[in-house]
Amino acid sequence: MTALLDGATELPHLGVIRAQGADAASFLHSQLTQDFAALAGDHARLAAFCNAKGRMLASFIAFRRSDDELLLVCSRDLLAPTLKRLSMFVLRAKAKLTDATDEFMLRGIAGPSTQGLCGIESTPWTMRRCGEADVITLYPADDQARVLWVAPAGAAEPGFPALPLDLWRWSEVRSGVATLQAAVAEAFVPQMLNYESVGGVNFKKGCYPGQEVVARSQFRGTLKRRGYLVHAQAPMHAGQEIFHESDAQQPAGIVAQASPAPEGGSDAIVSMQVAAAQGGRLTLGSADGPTLEMLQLPYLLLEDV
Repeated sequence: MTALLDGATELPHLGVIRAQGADAASFLHSQLTQDFAALAGDHARLAAFCNAKGRMLASFIAFRRSDDELLLVCSRDLLAPTLKRLSMFVLRAKAKLTDATDEFMLRGIAGPSTQGLCGIESTPWTMRRCGEADVITLYPADDQARVLWVAPAGAAEPGFPALPLDLWRWSEVRSGVATLQAAVAEAFVPQMLNYESVGGVNFKKGCYPGQEVVARSQFRGTLKRRGYLVHAQAPMHAGQEIFHESDAQQPAGIVAQASPAPEGGSDAIVSMQVAAAQGGRLTLGSADGPTLEMLQLPYLLLEDV
């Protein structure tokens, strides 16, 4: 039985980077995997910041707050190094990047509480202004709606029942859309976490760091790992290795994001060799570790664009 999600919770594991200035959107367009030049006020973007080898340094949910201000929501444990690295590339651009975490309230709202919330749509990454807040539709978890609510500090709370943070963290995993954490920074190209299938990569935009590697992975068939959902009766955490029975020495994958499951054990998004996902015993941590059960992804993978 799927746990019922309903209510709102604070999101202390996330932080906010503000990009402000006349060139803020064009600067982000040149650095991230998504199109920010054409970003309208009714949509958000899932995007990755990559190094020159196409490996993800951070991931964001980003949106316009005004004509010259964009907010980027990311894992809090990656905010400081990401802000420092991004700022190195601003150069002469009319853009200023700052840590704005303390200036905004981040809430996750799920289940029936989302119904009728300022006319939000069910399509992921659509956005509505709701009073002082911006409300972004996320991918659902087990068909239960989820939204990200972002408002200035001190704004009125959403006014819904309290949702335990553990349940929200579990819903993040069950949505199949990973938020990159420090433990796995530089471990994946975006497609290893299915970002091309959930709106996190635009292959028609201009260059950005790592763009050639990301594009080659997509169009030349060089990608051998994808993101999958798994369950274990043991605790899991980001950075743990996954083994397949065909090779007891070399790991077949790595845990990208994990959470305790409401009915026991843990669920996780893992990035794993495609061949290993096609059958055979999977274990956590070592060849003799706890067995992993493959779960169904909640969306289809794009084989082409």
